Amino acid sequence: MNKITKVNSKLINIVLCVLSFVWLFPFSFALINAVKSGAEYNQGNFWDWPKGISISNSLDFISERVSLIQGFSNSLLYGVVSSSLAIVLAALAAFGVTKLQLKAKFVWFILIYSGTIFPFQTYLVPVYRMFSSLGLYDTQIGLILFYSAISIPFCTFVLRNFFSTIGDEQLEAAKIDGATDFQIFHKIFLPMAKAPISALFLFQFSFVWNDLLFGLTFSKSENIRPIMTVLSQLNGPNGATTNAPAVLLACAVASIPTIIIYVLLNKNFEEGFVMGGK
Repeated sequence: MNKITKVNSKLINIVLCVLSFVWLFPFSFALINAVKSGAEYNQGNFWDWPKGISISNSLDFISERVSLIQGFSNSLLYGVVSSSLAIVLAALAAFGVTKLQLKAKFVWFILIYSGTIFPFQTYLVPVYRMFSSLGLYDTQIGLILFYSAISIPFCTFVLRNFFSTIGDEQLEAAKIDGATDFQIFHKIFLPMAKAPISALFLFQFSFVWNDLLFGLTFSKSENIRPIMTVLSQLNGPNGATTNAPAVLLACAVASIPTIIIYVLLNKNFEEGFVMGGK
């Protein structure tokens, strides 16, 4: 058994090393070439260490074409608000279908979870027409509502699995003490769900931050577009770019918020998904 365990451990370490290389390869490429001058980059020696840090031309190129600060602020708003709203609503739904005496609560859960059956792309045309008729197209509230809506089914599924592992004894004891259902949810279940909620927030924030398709579909104004839509404007009409180091620098900077959030929530991330997937 010990030999098998050691072999499995070595295989896992090898797989993790390979995956780490796969994930770090593009990021390392971006960092190395982002600080090169255009002339040095065009020499084609992409993995040579930069002769010097040269980002002034890249910064000028970026500032002339797009507003990174506006894109950052928009994506931070969409990511934080939509993720928080989706998790709160999903937690309420998960608590209701697991701990409250509701009629046909399993049916309600299936209806909510059915939102994950169809690809997100199938929603584009109906939601676009609905947003246009309601005046939500090209608005911040429209994007926030859309991101929240498509995140609720998955968040509900994860939190339902977690709440199902909590025994009814605590619920019954709280009711004997005179606590209402909302007090039980707010003071008992939410604090216990800190780990899966943190993991879900990181997952949903990363999804919103890295989204390009929905940002292009539901926004057209410069002051509404999220960061990934803003970055896409650095390329020319045919998708080519005249300043690759500037694009790589912008992409590297755009990855900073998700890295910071992962570092802050790292303690609860792995534990949260393990607990929520049971």
